[in-house]
Amino acid sequence: MYKLRKILLFIFIAAAVYSCGNSNSNTLEEFDHEAQALIDSDSIISFLKNNYFDTSIDSIKVLDSGQTSLYDDPKLKTLDITENEIDYKLYYYEIEVGSPSVDKGFPTVMDSVFVKYEGLSIEAKDSLYSFETRETPLWLTLNGVIRGWTYGFTHFKGGDNVTNNGPITYVNGGKGILIIPSGLAYSNIGSSVGSLINKSLVFYIELYDFIKDTDHDNDGVPSIMEDPDGDGDPRLDDTDGDFIDNYLDADDDGDGVLTKDEDRNGDGNPANDFNDPNNPTLPDYLNPDIK
Repeated sequence: MYKLRKILLFIFIAAAVYSCGNSNSNTLEEFDHEAQALIDSDSIISFLKNNYFDTSIDSIKVLDSGQTSLYDDPKLKTLDITENEIDYKLYYYEIEVGSPSVDKGFPTVMDSVFVKYEGLSIEAKDSLYSFETRETPLWLTLNGVIRGWTYGFTHFKGGDNVTNNGPITYVNGGKGILIIPSGLAYSNIGSSVGSLINKSLVFYIELYDFIKDTDHDNDGVPSIMEDPDGDGDPRLDDTDGDFIDNYLDADDDGDGVLTKDEDRNGDGNPANDFNDPNNPTLPDYLNPDIK
């Protein structure tokens, strides 16, 4: 089913590009994402080696007198990410991981986060261009943003809401910098906020809060758990083959019984119900034989 969906998606994109092209072009040029990933890796490393984090202004600055570069700064962490069979390196800089009074842990790749940020594109080893600033925090779901955000925000914690008859105010939240190759940003298709085609990006971020165990379809199963293939990414997991991902599908096995109603033990989570002696490891809500 996953392969079928990828084929259908490719056909749709190819048709759309063809219909928008000029009359002299009848072919779809394939973009070399792997080559672009190598270009991005080199340019990001050059940027990291030529800049440092200035704690006095909470900002990246160009090296000028023996400071420790971002590349050598122990607060800079690296994640190895594979998307669409292409390997990337995602960097995040820990200004503050977050130290809330009530620790909910870290958000998952499917959770909703309350954030503010500034986005910049890397123009050269010593040059950044600011393309967007969000001073008022907003809610976003991490499965619906660029993949660099999806993975990066999971390494910061939310804070404490201390708002008192005034502007929304949080303390003790996560604060850092995401440094994202273009393949985990807008790739070769750009963005509505400007020309960000094949641009590696830098985001100053603040994580104020997040909703733990976000349940997108309100079926009683946290979206992060609707991952039957166990790859850590519930996108494109579609048990009943209805072209609706499980985390958005109120009836995951297509048996006519809503997932939330397949909670026979009444603990509020259908993922804990196993009642098929012939398939004891498959939860009822994914088993069309059990209604």
